[in-house]
Formats: sequence, C-alpha cells, structure tokens
Amino acid sequence: MTINITHIDTACVLLELNGYKILTDPTLDKAGKLYYHGSGTFSRKTGNPAITIDKLHDVDLVLLSHHQHKDNFDDNGKKFAQTVPLIISTKPAERAIKGVTGLNDWESYKIDTPKVPGLKITATPAQHHPWWVPEFLAGKVIGFVIEFDGQQNGVIYISGDTVYFKGIEQVARMYKIDIGIFHLGSVEFRYLTGWGRYTMNSTDLLRSAEVLKPEKIIPIHYKGWSHFREKEKTLHEKIAASKNVSGKTVFLTPGVKTVI
Repeated sequence: MTINITHIDTACVLLELNGYKILTDPTLDKAGKLYYHGSGTFSRKTGNPAITIDKLHDVDLVLLSHHQHKDNFDDNGKKFAQTVPLIISTKPAERAIKGVTGLNDWESYKIDTPKVPGLKITATPAQHHPWWVPEFLAGKVIGFVIEFDGQQNGVIYISGDTVYFKGIEQVARMYKIDIGIFHLGSVEFRYLTGWGRYTMNSTDLLRSAEVLKPEKIIPIHYKGWSHFREKEKTLHEKIAASKNVSGKTVFLTPGVKTVI
C-alpha cells in the first residue's frame, strides 16, 4: 500500500491511499479574514493554503471532524466539499449540511473501492473544550480511524480537534496505531474562558503519544490562525526534547507530497 500525505492548511491534509484521495477538514480560504466561530469566539486567518481550490482534483472522500468552526471548514472548504461524492462527519453536520453522512462515536462506515480493499472509517471521540466548559458551546467533534486490508503496523488515526482526555485512552485500548495525525495549536479564547484550551498543546501530544504509541506522529493544526496560542518554536522544542517522540515525528512541508 502506497500512502502519501500532503499538508494544505491548518487541519486540511490530502491523504492518498493507492490513489484513493481523502481530504480532511477543508480549509481553503486566503489569509486575512476575521471569522466568527460561534458562542462569542472570533479569530483571524493568518496563513494561506499551500494548494488552491482549483488545483485539487478527483477527491474521493472528505473527513470532516466538525462543521461549526471556520478554522476546520471555511467558505472555500465548504464550496469544495460539495463537489466530493462522500463527506463523513458528525451527526450534527449531517443535519446541517446536505449530503453529509454523520457518524456517532465508534460508528463505522465501509467504503467499497478497488483501490483500497476493505476500507473502513470509524468515528472516535473528541473533546473540543476544557473539561469545565459544556460541550454544546463548542459543539460535537469526532476523530477518525482509517482501516483497510493488509495493514501490518496498525491503523491511521486522526485526532480531530481535541484536548487530551479519557477518549484518547479508549482509542489506545481498541487500536494499534501506525500513523497518528494530531490537531494541535493550543486554541484559546482568553477573553471568554481564560487559559482553557480547546485543542492539544505539545504536552498533550507527548501524553497522547505515550498512551497511543504510534509508529509515526504527524502534527498539524498548529499555525495559521490568531487563536492558536502555542508558538511553533515551543512545539518543536518540546518534541526535540523527547527522544521517544522526536524520532517518530514527521513535520510536513506545506504543499509537498510526503511518502509515509
């Protein structure tokens, strides 16, 4: 099985499995705009997509961790997703957007394609808020496990927007992880909820790596928006200081296809 990954923007990556194209959390707008994400939260997009919408072709599947926040599903991302034959996301996304297939936590969806025999997508739990903030303020989010015939070193795991919580430990008990793709950035809205975090920081990543034991670690969703509060330098330093994690970590160069 040939697995390629290209980072496009924020949590948007193009995964190619034997030519079957999976796009995650489509964010394809240019930098500069201020967005409202709901519940009083605003942020500005500061980074541009490495691949523009006109250069994306023949995408087979969109995996959308959640639809309600613009840093995971912006205007051009929504427009592009409507051209893709299958979108898998949350149950609230299914109710909100025509053509979306929604999954509950641990629910699976099988895809019949000759390119990737036995392809199956399973929704995993995510907690996109500090423990003391109720889920409805940020909305429902899921991660994903990608399985297919012939996997020898484990599954592909995409965390979705989440902090470290017990759901990560549930994933570890149920799956052997080969490739772990983690949404980071330490999202905070200090004018509303102080230093409460809505996504992992580097400490959460190290803890997740210790529990999940992935063979490869791919950090994404850590720059390009004003509400990402952990500096990229800090992330690199924390990973470099951990011998168990640094040797497994692949930092993607935006727009460059990387063989995994």
